[in-house]
Amino acid sequence: MRQRQAIRVGRQFYQHIIPAIVKPAHALWNEVIGFIFLCLGASFGFYSARYAWQGKTGHMLVAGAATFLMVWYGVDAFRRANKISRS
Repeated sequence: MRQRQAIRVGRQFYQHIIPAIVKPAHALWNEVIGFIFLCLGASFGFYSARYAWQGKTGHMLVAGAATFLMVWYGVDAFRRANKISRS
């Protein structure tokens, strides 16, 4: 009898408490990843501007593409975090 009750209580714990912990942690993880990608995007953006100033077109294009990609991933990560926290 006690074993069934323990299993039932464990199942209720799993169904109610664990999602309440995992959901904010998942949103926080996406926000941290988004911040890192935006920082990398800013870094690549400064390199792109420096290469443009020096007249290195090939380097500027590669750094510009990396800037666009990192900023895109950063913004998308924040959008996903917002979507997770609202659901």
